[in-house]
Amino acid sequence: MGTRQSIEARPEPVSFDTGRTAVMVIDMQKDFGSRGGMFDLAGLDVAPIGRLVQPISRLLEAARNAGLFIIYTRQEHNADLSDAGSEDAPHRIKHKRMNVGRTVAAPDGSESRVLVRGTWNTAIVPDLSPHPGDAVISKHRFSAFFETSLDSVLRARGIDTLIFTGATTSICVESTVRDATFRDYRCIVLRDCTTELIGANAPRSNHEASLLAIEVLFGWTAESDAVIGALAEQRAAAE
Repeated sequence: MGTRQSIEARPEPVSFDTGRTAVMVIDMQKDFGSRGGMFDLAGLDVAPIGRLVQPISRLLEAARNAGLFIIYTRQEHNADLSDAGSEDAPHRIKHKRMNVGRTVAAPDGSESRVLVRGTWNTAIVPDLSPHPGDAVISKHRFSAFFETSLDSVLRARGIDTLIFTGATTSICVESTVRDATFRDYRCIVLRDCTTELIGANAPRSNHEASLLAIEVLFGWTAESDAVIGALAEQRAAAE
């Protein structure tokens, strides 16, 4: 049994029932956020994703203490890339330049493969490792709802609100938020727990553009401290 909490958000305050709310940790995996992963090997600066670990960790501690359901996603493919689309499919074409399926030497010395399930590359970064009772959803497209069990997992628990963290804002986070909204889930995206590498140095970043689109049409955005504070108040009231 949860309680309803209201937090400051954009474009207006938003409330959520803690018993019907899940925290989404989108693709905080080594291929995206670690040295030696896909983004790093492609020459991208993964530091912004690495900087999400600390605020997400704080949020997850508060969420677990309050009894919220935690869901992790990993973007990953079968070893034969059979779930990555045909050779001329857009998803396959766009990921070729990122060397999807390529065999690489992981920083720990093991043989690994880019974006392939069950390897070093697609493991969650160690400081955010899932706990017993958390759900882990394997996905093979940007949206965590596409051809996965996510919707049925949420419905079975009576979840109606999703709090989003992870990477990257304008791709996997926004793709999942849009699909969640289409399914009538209330989406709250945490501005300080999400980031985007595309357009990071532009006058207006893709991160900011996605947050604006979410605020206008797809949900709400907030800071993690607002959620942590609300959960702490709930815990104090229960003691």
